[in-house]
Amino acid sequence: MAIVVEHEKRKREILEKSFQLFIEDGYEDVTYQKIADKCGITRTTLYIYFKNKREIFLWSIKQLTNDVEQELIGIIKNNQIDSIECLKRIFLCIIDIAESNRAFFRVLKMYLMQLEKSGVDINDRVTRRVIRIQHLMNMVLIRGQKKDEIKNLPIKEINSLLYCLLETSIFRLGILNQENLDEMRGTVQFVIEQFRTEKK
Repeated sequence: MAIVVEHEKRKREILEKSFQLFIEDGYEDVTYQKIADKCGITRTTLYIYFKNKREIFLWSIKQLTNDVEQELIGIIKNNQIDSIECLKRIFLCIIDIAESNRAFFRVLKMYLMQLEKSGVDINDRVTRRVIRIQHLMNMVLIRGQKKDEIKNLPIKEINSLLYCLLETSIFRLGILNQENLDEMRGTVQFVIEQFRTEKK
């Protein structure tokens, strides 16, 4: 059992250091050897964990999305807040994480452009990475409607609108190179508040 734990710990350390390297040097300039050097291991040892640079990059994205998901689950489990406040906290949490990883989104932009040139459906790739986050938002929306905290509007359309706000935030960071998303924070909170059920 200790070997498995140690293996997972080493794998996570490799991903964390690789993540930093991708941010510092960009996807194209990072080599398998650079990753091994950054991690203080040989290429042979690195092959035990990952078969190539692309796999490491994809695992780095997966680790980031998993970490985000765990934070969101913690917010959702907080029974002290209503569904509207829960949605606000979810979105503000995602925006905070995106803002603190803005350099990574620039690297991700370059990676997606490379994929698109090779004929890969990047929309499908991105959708697969964020489907769980959309599912969590659906859970909050459904719960909010059952508790009469959120207006009885189509869940799919509400989720789609809110998700568009997230995409806009990422676009501003990764494409427009904005330094902060304070304006988006205000917009997100305003929009979410519009879904609050009016108390009689």
